[in-house]
Amino acid sequence: METVTRIENENRKRHVLVVDDEIINRMILGNILQSEFDVFYASDGEEAWAFIQREYDHLSIILLDLLMPKIDGFELLKRLNGSKKYKSIPVIVLTSEKDAEIKSLQMGAVDFIPKPYEMPEVICARVKRSIKLAEENSLLNAVKNDSLTKLYNKEFFYQYALDQDRFHADQEMDMLVLNVNRFHIVNELYGHKTGDDLLRGIAESLRFFLRKNSGLACRCYSDTFYVYIAHRSDYDTLFPRFLAEVEKNSGLKDISIRIGVYENCDKQLTLDQRIDRAARACSSCRKTYKSSIAMFDNAQIEKDLLGEKLIHESERALREKQFQVHYQPKFNIEGEVPVFSSAEALIRWNHPEFGRISPGVFIPLFEENGLIQKLDNYVWNEAARQVNQWKKELGVRLPVSVNVSRVDMFDPKLEEELLGIIERNELSPDELLLEITESAYSDNSSALIEIVNKLRSDGFRIEMDDFGSGYSSLNMLSSMPIDILKLDMGFIRKMCDNEKNKQMVEIMMEIAKVLDVPVIAEGVETAEQYGALKDMGCNVIQGYYFSKPLPPEELEEMLLTRTAPASRINL
Repeated sequence: METVTRIENENRKRHVLVVDDEIINRMILGNILQSEFDVFYASDGEEAWAFIQREYDHLSIILLDLLMPKIDGFELLKRLNGSKKYKSIPVIVLTSEKDAEIKSLQMGAVDFIPKPYEMPEVICARVKRSIKLAEENSLLNAVKNDSLTKLYNKEFFYQYALDQDRFHADQEMDMLVLNVNRFHIVNELYGHKTGDDLLRGIAESLRFFLRKNSGLACRCYSDTFYVYIAHRSDYDTLFPRFLAEVEKNSGLKDISIRIGVYENCDKQLTLDQRIDRAARACSSCRKTYKSSIAMFDNAQIEKDLLGEKLIHESERALREKQFQVHYQPKFNIEGEVPVFSSAEALIRWNHPEFGRISPGVFIPLFEENGLIQKLDNYVWNEAARQVNQWKKELGVRLPVSVNVSRVDMFDPKLEEELLGIIERNELSPDELLLEITESAYSDNSSALIEIVNKLRSDGFRIEMDDFGSGYSSLNMLSSMPIDILKLDMGFIRKMCDNEKNKQMVEIMMEIAKVLDVPVIAEGVETAEQYGALKDMGCNVIQGYYFSKPLPPEELEEMLLTRTAPASRINL
């Protein structure tokens, strides 16, 4: 169908309008052109303007004399060039004045034919060429623009953005990504016509602002727009004005739009990378239902890149044992002298390139990407091996607690895996204490309680970690199968700040007494905290007050004596 249409268009005669107040000139041009074109005539600019408005859809080209009564050729050129509808009609100027030729070309004319009219074949060739170029340009415009919004499509946006960089290398530019919050809801509630009106309103608003600022825009897909604009620093004041313009152009109120801005783009990056940075900033606005604008943070991309690198290298790190297990001592403080009674296994990553990496960096990454199970399994095996080694080489028995994440808890092979570790390392289950966070119990309490009961029946002891942070109800606590409560360090660190904080810890201590389970206080750093907890009847203390997490070889002296550092014993 497309090919047939093109052949018909090529075979039909194009309509040519000759505008000249001299009848002899009109007759000469008519005789030259009428064998190949349908020729129409106007004797002045006013008559021509009326014809153009009436026959626009069929008109292929205008041959325009400049010096005429009523409306002269310059005025007609001005009207044509100032109209979105008519400016695409090619105009060839008829003149014998060189200065007039230059001016008319500057006003939008595509060519000129000098007077007197000689060499008819040259005149026909110029008319044909101008029509062909105009039609090809019209076809190109149809392809390069988004059919709904008339903004550039993605491919042409990329090309023109690269041209901008090439021809204006010193111009600082910003990349913007614009998106409509919950656009699918707009379509569902109000219909696709309303959704289309909104997209057209956004496009018209973008054109309005781009007319005043150097830049270009495209609709990439659906409700997502890209804007490449000369750098500016007033987005906070510009954004409300833009939203008002969108509401005016679309006829819709309370539109929720988010915009991400990558300011002063690094032009060494590809366009895709620049757009990605703006898109990251745009995505950071997702948590709000209100319209919002966010600037890209270079520190965030560095963090993300580091995260990706660490995830990519995690398997090798496990194979090469870049991860090291350190042990933080726990001291029983029920007697007069604190006694080293157990320890917690804590993971450290000694990266060959970045050195020591904080667990606060890599553990959340592993949790987000499903790698935490492999890391936990690594720690369980290393801790069990170390406990066995201390028993054989030093003749001491030290229970060690290990973290069991909520992902681990719902692994159907968890029980089998833990029992296998115990058996391979010749340990009893109570030598490997299992720490489960309070929040894990809240996620799916009935299923988790069933799993925990199985592990307890195997002989494992369960520590509820971070108690106080998950806001468990007292009703839930009464049914939770636990052997030890471990107070969240956030409460311990603030307990001496004021009386209210201290009373909160006392309440949790009372809850532990009701449940008839011992209490471990984690994060104890000062003598004041230690003294207050001892007075409350806390059973076990863990924290920097007694010792930081230590590698196995540094822990052994303390392990042999079972005592805290002398400087910490006497308060």
